[in-house]
Amino acid sequence: MAGSEVKADLWITEYITPWDVYLHGATRLLAFQQTEFQEMYIVETGAYGKALVLDGKWQSCTGDEFLYHEPLVHPSCIGHGAPRNVLILGGGEGATLREVLRWNTVERAVMVDIDNAVVEACRQHLPEMHQNAFDDPRSELVIGDALKYLDDTTIAWDVVISDLSDPIEEGPSFQLFTKEYFEQIRGVLSPRGHFVVQAGPVAPAELQLHARIVNTLKAVFPHVQSYSSYVPTYAAPWGFALASMQELSTRPDPESIDRILAENTTGGLRMFDGTTLLGMTNLPRHLRDAIARETEVYTKAHPPKFFGKGVVKQ
Repeated sequence: MAGSEVKADLWITEYITPWDVYLHGATRLLAFQQTEFQEMYIVETGAYGKALVLDGKWQSCTGDEFLYHEPLVHPSCIGHGAPRNVLILGGGEGATLREVLRWNTVERAVMVDIDNAVVEACRQHLPEMHQNAFDDPRSELVIGDALKYLDDTTIAWDVVISDLSDPIEEGPSFQLFTKEYFEQIRGVLSPRGHFVVQAGPVAPAELQLHARIVNTLKAVFPHVQSYSSYVPTYAAPWGFALASMQELSTRPDPESIDRILAENTTGGLRMFDGTTLLGMTNLPRHLRDAIARETEVYTKAHPPKFFGKGVVKQ
């Protein structure tokens, strides 16, 4: 294209659909390892700062991660009102833990991640994301399997956050988007507990995964709310699903939400406030219709399969 200048020699080719790719231009490779569970890259990009890539799938980057991590964490904490015990499943970068620790009501925040190599690489190379959250006296890091932790825990959790990598078949988390898994979550929640899961893209060509995750949650929880946030480096608006045994508000009052945040959290939020929450919880018609039509429930016998691994090449 006339006037264009390509400045990267290393390219991460992420397959979005069988017909669409996103090329992320990287200027420097900071870390690479074939871990026990997945292929990990941490790279410096030209446009969006440093990024974590697992099995060729973009996880997050310093340039726009706040558009993912803030909406992942805060609606569930607001829904509970005063979370004291928060469990994070996944979340290797530490940014989800960072957002949880903004809540001054939180007394204990446990992060369970299966891949110690990823966590340690993120601690070393992505301090902008975790911002020393691992060193907060309220935080506890557990390297282990999320399912086993759920089996063993005796704590009634106020908020559980499922911040897992996409459910590609070769990865470590594809069975953690199923009815059986969600039933385990329900069993460890406090009576007012809230559960949130990153629930895949909500672009028109990719709606099925999200709609089925929401439908699977509805088979376990009486109250489920879909919402989304646009994350540029994901090449699509990204979906989340909030679930609880308690009723969820779909018409939150922005001024009330802003007051809750001011009274209960440490500052620094960049995109999330009461107006943002009101917008996110009121879905466009095509997304509401897709969720309403969906009938399939994911199970361990028939788990979701996310499309494709990406490749890194010069």
